[in-house]
Amino acid sequence: MTKHPTRTDTRFRTTVRGAIAIGLLCAVFSAQAAELPLDQIRLPSGFHIAVFARVPHARTMALSPSGTLYVGASASKEVYALRDQDGDHRAERLFRIARGLDQPNGVAFRDGALFVAAVSRILRYDDIEHRLEHPPAPVVVYGRLPTDAWHAWRRIGFGPDGWLYIAVGAPCDVCESDDPYAAILRMRPDGSALEVFARGTRSVQGLAWSPMDGTLWFTESGRDWLGDDLPSDEVNHAPRAGMHFGFPYCHQGDTPDPEFGKLHPCGSFTPPVAKLGAHVSPIGIAFYTGRTFPANYHHRLFVAEHGSWNRSKPAGYRVVVVSLQANKVVEQAVFAEGWLKGREAWGRPVDLLQIPDGALLLSDDKAGAIYRISYGAHLDQTGR
Repeated sequence: MTKHPTRTDTRFRTTVRGAIAIGLLCAVFSAQAAELPLDQIRLPSGFHIAVFARVPHARTMALSPSGTLYVGASASKEVYALRDQDGDHRAERLFRIARGLDQPNGVAFRDGALFVAAVSRILRYDDIEHRLEHPPAPVVVYGRLPTDAWHAWRRIGFGPDGWLYIAVGAPCDVCESDDPYAAILRMRPDGSALEVFARGTRSVQGLAWSPMDGTLWFTESGRDWLGDDLPSDEVNHAPRAGMHFGFPYCHQGDTPDPEFGKLHPCGSFTPPVAKLGAHVSPIGIAFYTGRTFPANYHHRLFVAEHGSWNRSKPAGYRVVVVSLQANKVVEQAVFAEGWLKGREAWGRPVDLLQIPDGALLLSDDKAGAIYRISYGAHLDQTGR
């Protein structure tokens, strides 16, 4: 007599298979950690870098109040959750929250739910903290964002006002376009009341709100094909809604576009607060508010530069730190570098996230890693 599996049997086998898969995945990531040449990374004296986790194509990150780290992996069409359960500064548990999504780049956490930006859709995974092993089907919060292939990796984040901000890039390298292109949008968490917050933003990949006054700061990549040194990529400040930052008419605040510049002068737009250099591709941006770094880093702005792809001499592939006074940039300095060796890069910094213990997490989609940057007592690759 053939014995048919019961629902309990099936659930048990599914759980075991999932646990084995996750265990094998984590074992592979742990074994690969030693392969990364972290000794090549140069940091200021007293700072240390170690691998927090290995995650294929790791890009943007979000942290829940309970300490679960969520990671969007656009290239692999997946979203992960990571947990450091024993406090050794390494993630032991890895959960696959979603697979097969359309370039799931942006992630944000609010009120127990994970929000994911997948090109044309904003998805929400409810009560996700209690369902990591068996994630729910997502709720479509909004499903009418552009589907263009240009600049399709959406960045999202919740502002202090409780609204969800969404970066939508231009559908081209450089062109005129109507809303909602080349803009930062915002909506209520339920997907209602969508509006344009800022315009003239070609490709925004980093969003951060000032801990001092709650205003929005963001990174922006400039257009291509004006040579190695033009235009500079930017850090911008949007203290209010309705501002225009120049694209496609003016680049880096002072350089008219060869084709569109005659239509509107540069003086009509808000210039960047910081020029980072041409083609460095800034993505992650974070204000440091922790207390474990030296005091002079408090409230400084950290920027991850993903690196150039069409410059004759590569640039970027590093983390820079920007000092501010009264929302004005007074200094820029390299904080971490070494991913670029000559013309070849073994890693590409993407996103930055401060965690409660005062360390910074840094994702790297080329090396498939998330690093932990700390200050003080040195931790080796095992986190001990």
